[in-house]
Amino acid sequence: MREGSLEAPTRHPIPWRDADFYDAEKLDAELRRVFDICHGCRRCFNLCDSFPRLFDLIDESESGELDSVDSADFKPVVDACTLCDMCFLTKCPYVPPHEFDLDFPHLMLRYRALEKKQGKVGFMQRQLTETDRNGRMGCGMSGLANWAVDCGNGMTRGVMEKVADVHRDAVLPTFAAKTLVRQAAENPPAVNASAPAAGRKAVIYATCFANYNNPGIGMDALGVLARNGVEAKVVYPSCCGMPQLEHGDIARVAENAARIAAEMKTWVDQGYDVVSLVPSCTLMLKFEWPLIVPDNGDVKALAGATFDISEYVADIAKKEGLAEGMTPLEGPVTVHIACHARAQNMGQKAAEMLRLIPDTQVAVIERCSGHGGSLGVTKDFFEVGIKVGKPVFRQAAKNEPAYVVSECPLARDHIIQGMEMLDDAGKAAAAKVKQAQHPVQLLARAYGL
Repeated sequence: MREGSLEAPTRHPIPWRDADFYDAEKLDAELRRVFDICHGCRRCFNLCDSFPRLFDLIDESESGELDSVDSADFKPVVDACTLCDMCFLTKCPYVPPHEFDLDFPHLMLRYRALEKKQGKVGFMQRQLTETDRNGRMGCGMSGLANWAVDCGNGMTRGVMEKVADVHRDAVLPTFAAKTLVRQAAENPPAVNASAPAAGRKAVIYATCFANYNNPGIGMDALGVLARNGVEAKVVYPSCCGMPQLEHGDIARVAENAARIAAEMKTWVDQGYDVVSLVPSCTLMLKFEWPLIVPDNGDVKALAGATFDISEYVADIAKKEGLAEGMTPLEGPVTVHIACHARAQNMGQKAAEMLRLIPDTQVAVIERCSGHGGSLGVTKDFFEVGIKVGKPVFRQAAKNEPAYVVSECPLARDHIIQGMEMLDDAGKAAAAKVKQAQHPVQLLARAYGL
């Protein structure tokens, strides 16, 4: 180890099959070891709500040290972690290969895995993570489902808050009448054989959000790739398992990873690149799956073939060049770099991609929006998410953009809602924002698709 822990961080496989992983006493000892180090460092105080909760817990204890904190009081610290990985990648000086060997997010995951094993994950919490079942039902009756999830529907949202712990004011995704897989099969775009990147082949992993909630993201990505000569197919074996990972169901994630990777092997073996549309899902395929099932060759091959959509378009631009024909957008763009895009350690690919649009002003916000996946819509954490995201909301409103986009569509809608909650100026700025969630949709618009 070099002086100052200057090496790139490395991550260990998650030993979720080992009995010690679920040993409560050994887990508590590791929590205390890590929390004591965090208490003495505090570089991560402004990342999320976990660390302020931890530091307040210790500071307000009898001794002002961890020794007088009851282990039962650790749970609020764990619950506030969104598994965004920003502490591991951007703040913590003690991650491997440092001898302290800290991995705070995966320690929080271990705590949740024990809760799952002890049957402490509630029934409704588990139902909310069933994105494929919920998505099929929502698309099958999209009119009724979208009426029910609307924030203005006091009747249904009140019931959802009481029964499912979903905050009545949190913006929820709507459902499409036709899935992305179906739309892509019915309306495949013509491939531009004269484009510089002609000859590339890619399979688009639809993700549950793009498949069920906003197929427009996938259709725009398909159109952009076709314009640039990429022969692309849309597939969706099933959800990547990120919702289950948030609740510690690692076995379920491992099962999904093995099954999906086996199905995707056919495409990878044929030389197709795998392009994912949402960074949380890309992160699962690239990094989390190989740490959960490190001995699975199919998973390893899939990870090596996977790109985020912004990363893939930027790669085309760098290696072959994009097809001509883009025109400027109607106004400036504010792009939010999602935490799970940052966690892929690939740079600001969304901003890099958007700057390829001629004569278009692009402002970047690289900070947590506060949404945190399913956490950001719950009764207990919606207001926390608004608090964490307030600097992002203020910056976005100050920019007065024509477009606000994020690689994480949920974060984008959370930002718009947060802008509306600021003040009259924030509401006015939000009202001027045009409809688009993902950066690739702006590239499609620039191409006139």
